[in-house]
Amino acid sequence: MEEDIYVQIDSRDGSEPEGSWFEAVARHTLAAEGVSLPYEVSVIVTDEASVHELNRTYRNVDAPTDVIAFYTQPPAGATQEFVLPQNGVRYLGDIVISYPQAVEQALEAGHSVKRELTLLVIHGLLHLLEYDHEEPGDAVRMRGREASLLEEFRGRHYD
Repeated sequence: MEEDIYVQIDSRDGSEPEGSWFEAVARHTLAAEGVSLPYEVSVIVTDEASVHELNRTYRNVDAPTDVIAFYTQPPAGATQEFVLPQNGVRYLGDIVISYPQAVEQALEAGHSVKRELTLLVIHGLLHLLEYDHEEPGDAVRMRGREASLLEEFRGRHYD
């Protein structure tokens, strides 16, 4: 086992990309970021209410959002030991995307839903890889990397 990218699509209206498309975005992003095999990551596409509840429960923010990332690796510099599975597979975490929010944001931005979903998968994965956007300098770094990865992926898989 070298890579496992699990995709679960709970929000289906017939317009969502197939699971293999989400896998391709994740695979591209992780390779571009130099993540070595073996690894596992989950991408969950669901409804707005579910993501809102996760945001309320785990971030204490009572509002809808587009993507939430739950990482399982300790942050850089953490002093607490983190137990890895004996098989040595690095479990990066879970990304949860609100499909209705992605559709709405795509309409507002005037681009395709696939482009918006690409950005949300990239954004979530970068959070799992310790990128952040809370501080202005970190936001510039993260947004720049998102734009670069989005452009690299563009043209081959959407629009």
